[in-house]
Parts: sequence; structure tokens; C-alpha cells
Amino acid sequence: MTERSAAVTLKGNPMTLLGDELKVGDAAPDFSLKANDMSDKSLADYAGKVKLISVVPSLDTPVCDTETRKFNEEAGGLGDGVVVLTVSVDTPMAQKRWCGAAGVENVECLSDFKDHTFGPAYGVRIKEIGLLARQIFVVDKDDKIVYTQLVGEVAEEPDYDAALAAAKGAL
Repeated sequence: MTERSAAVTLKGNPMTLLGDELKVGDAAPDFSLKANDMSDKSLADYAGKVKLISVVPSLDTPVCDTETRKFNEEAGGLGDGVVVLTVSVDTPMAQKRWCGAAGVENVECLSDFKDHTFGPAYGVRIKEIGLLARQIFVVDKDDKIVYTQLVGEVAEEPDYDAALAAAKGAL
């Protein structure tokens, strides 16, 4: 497996990402993630839709909380052709609890807690701590990546406007 040393930092400390870096034009890898009801979700479950995938370390941290709430607020304005997914290694039960407490209804939270295959497939698993790096992917209706932003410092927020514009542009 590819290891990308110092690909990101966490509070200034260099971190290694596992997996190849995905770029615009690449096919989005399939995934098997758990939904809050413990059902399995794959890329095929969102066929025909634009997917804005917000990858975060943990919903129970301030930046991830802010990011997911922001995408939840904006998701309603994207229309039925776009689905907003937040992926973390939080357990589905923790995600469900967090979504309920935060009133998040427009973002679907998915968990990579069980098999830990999403992280390496998307090149976002942090070797040193086992969490996922902060990255945004916009995947078009044909499952091609049309936008990506790896946030260089994991403790910082992504460029919301660019991600939302990419999702709208992929409709």
C-alpha cells in the first residue's frame, strides 16, 4: 500500500496518508460503509446523483462538527440531484447520536469503522492515528471525481464555496 509521508499535518505535526492520492478525472473507488442503521452502503446506492463526500476525522471534534453542520445547511439548496455524505471512522451509533443532537438531516453520515477500507481506497487514512484526513470529493453522476480538496492542516476547515460550486456544476 502506498504511504504518503507528511501529506498532511495535524496541529503542525506531519502525518502519513495511506493509499494513492485521487485526482480530478479519476474514477471514484467503490466503497462499503455502514449507515446509521447499520445497513451497508456502496457507491452504487447513489447512482445517478452527484456525490459531495466530506471526509472528516471525527464528528465529535469542533472543526468536523462545524463542517458537517455547514454542509447540512447548504445541502437543501443543492437539489435532489446531489447527495451530501460525511464519512468518518466514528461508529454508526455515535454518528446517529451526533446527528440527532445537531439536528443534521440533510447530510448522510457513513462509517468506515468496521473494515477501514474507505480510507486507503480514497487515500485519506492517517497511519499514525487511524482516523481519516479532512478531504472533500465531488463525484459526478458517472462516478468520476470532478473536484477534490485535501485540507493540508487537518484541524482547518475546507473551502466550502469551491466544493458547493463543484457539486452544482456537476449537475
